[in-house]
Amino acid sequence: MNPQPSAAAPDGAPPLESLRVEPLLTSAFDTDPAGVYAHLRRTYGPVAPVGLMGVPVWLVLDYREVLEVLRKESLWRRDIRYWRARAEGRLPQDWPLLAGYEVRQTMFMDDEEHLAARQTYHSALGPFQDARTPQGWELRSAVVSYADELVAMLAAESGTAGFMDLAAQYTRPLLLMVTTRLFGCPVELGDELVIDMWRMLDGGADAGPATGRALAAMTRLAAHRRAVPGDDLTSYMLLADPSLSDEQLGRELFMNAVYLNDITGNMVCNTLLEVLRGNATVRRSLSAGLIGETVNRAALANAPVANMCFRFAAHDVRLGNFWIRAGDVVSPSAAAAHQDLMAIGSHLVDSTVSTRAHLGWGAGPHQCPSAARELAGAVVATAVGRIFDHFTKVELTLPADQLPWRSGPVVRGLRLLPVRYELGAGHPVAGQAPAPRAAANGAPRADASQASRNHARGLLSALRNLMWGTRKGG
Repeated sequence: MNPQPSAAAPDGAPPLESLRVEPLLTSAFDTDPAGVYAHLRRTYGPVAPVGLMGVPVWLVLDYREVLEVLRKESLWRRDIRYWRARAEGRLPQDWPLLAGYEVRQTMFMDDEEHLAARQTYHSALGPFQDARTPQGWELRSAVVSYADELVAMLAAESGTAGFMDLAAQYTRPLLLMVTTRLFGCPVELGDELVIDMWRMLDGGADAGPATGRALAAMTRLAAHRRAVPGDDLTSYMLLADPSLSDEQLGRELFMNAVYLNDITGNMVCNTLLEVLRGNATVRRSLSAGLIGETVNRAALANAPVANMCFRFAAHDVRLGNFWIRAGDVVSPSAAAAHQDLMAIGSHLVDSTVSTRAHLGWGAGPHQCPSAARELAGAVVATAVGRIFDHFTKVELTLPADQLPWRSGPVVRGLRLLPVRYELGAGHPVAGQAPAPRAAANGAPRADASQASRNHARGLLSALRNLMWGTRKGG
């Protein structure tokens, strides 16, 4: 695919390949990405040429320019076939990020193809979007049950006061359990899946093999659900589009698993961190009982996706202080855009009610579908809310600026979130059944609650090594 420029860059405008670029992923970026973004903005303006693992990329830093790239699909394409350097064979074959972008999936489609694939996903997720439907109620009830079971297991393992890692012992297993439930996964598909998704996103040397393994796991799941349909997203996607092959469906499930586990998990951890580190606006929202607003403010302060998926210029266009050539690769930085927004419009984020201006769910035609946003938002709000429901004391055991991060080309996620905790008197007890809730018609749903608890216990048994390693009982 060769885009034809509608207007040529003027003579003398330097092409990206000719510029001296600054490497983005440095030790300075690991420890202080905000400082790196600020340096690039001072040096180059709203758009900066950077080196990303040896490949030159335009990094978009300012909020206005990031929104422009995200919203104008006709100019900024998602299909990797627009990438001129790739088409001309100038990318290293083993470039770590290439494997993920080569996955032909809804995120990397444009126009009618993108809309059709997006509609399939939206239709399949629809039954889970509304909390009043049986599927929606049961999934939300399961999230509560999983969170409570994790807290109960902590109490059984370590007592009602002690130390824990809110990332490894709570957030990551919780999101994996939700994914397993929503996708209809057999338990044995889960243990290594999250680690392989991290390897892909972090762009390590084994990103290619990790992507292949995760895709294979999701393709096996697609074949399993085709043969044995269930009340899950995988089966509903096959109903929405029976023409999907196992490989196509596996690709869709793979990318959605990435977002549900890693991106949504980052949003949970980042929200907890902003509360614990004393972010005043976040804590005010939490004190007011506005959990959703607490999440919005934390996402502004600490974006769950630092640098968003690549776009490719359909024709020559001026952006910031540079001319971007047709086929150039552009990376919109949500983290830098939020930094810019808070610097120029602090009044927008200081009041009790926010503008919901954060880019955690994206923006424009490729933003997270409404059904997925609503469901993911409910998962994050529940995960955060149950911590502050059950714990009377939670405090960091490391200074916030000493916490270890996965600082890669896409996400900046906490490796661990160590805290000292005290549980309240009414904390859940392992195996204890919560009071049954009513369905939309008023009938008790004890059967669904019991199914959720049984499912949680089975998953927790399989995930003990992931959560606690070789500790006793593991």
